[in-house]
Amino acid sequence: MSLVICSLLWDAAQGGRQSVSYDDDGYHLVRFPYTSGQESYDPWKMHDPAHGGGEPSAFPDARSGLIWPSHDGWGILSALVFWEPDSRPNEYRARFVRNPLGSGYDSTATTDSAPTGGGQYRSYVWQMFVHKGTPLGFKVSARDTGDVKVKTPLMHAQFKLAIHTDWQTP
Repeated sequence: MSLVICSLLWDAAQGGRQSVSYDDDGYHLVRFPYTSGQESYDPWKMHDPAHGGGEPSAFPDARSGLIWPSHDGWGILSALVFWEPDSRPNEYRARFVRNPLGSGYDSTATTDSAPTGGGQYRSYVWQMFVHKGTPLGFKVSARDTGDVKVKTPLMHAQFKLAIHTDWQTP
């Protein structure tokens, strides 16, 4: 079975914490640099700054948060996020989104969790069909009492897509 992979990594050691800015839907689209190294791997150019517009994207603009599937197939999405320690949030949320910057926004696998006594480290996995031409994003939110969004910065994030390009049908 053929498998194509895009693996993105951003870390505060690469230039400071990632500020959280909330979109109209109350979530922050996590951004990733257009570089290779460490855990980042993108030979199929699914995270290419040329995707999605006339001008090339530049990290940390919103388009730098997108993976553009190179093939139609069964996608396994995974993500990891480390939040800056903060005593205010009482809930952390995350979701995978099809077409997060365009019409036809389609969120799936929304997850919420309460803070733990230690660091706020979360990992997520979801599987779904993905399509060439429909970008994917990973969005997060930290909320306080009364659903108030907290701008707790991120310290580390990863976003990965593995596409099974060959599957059987009955």
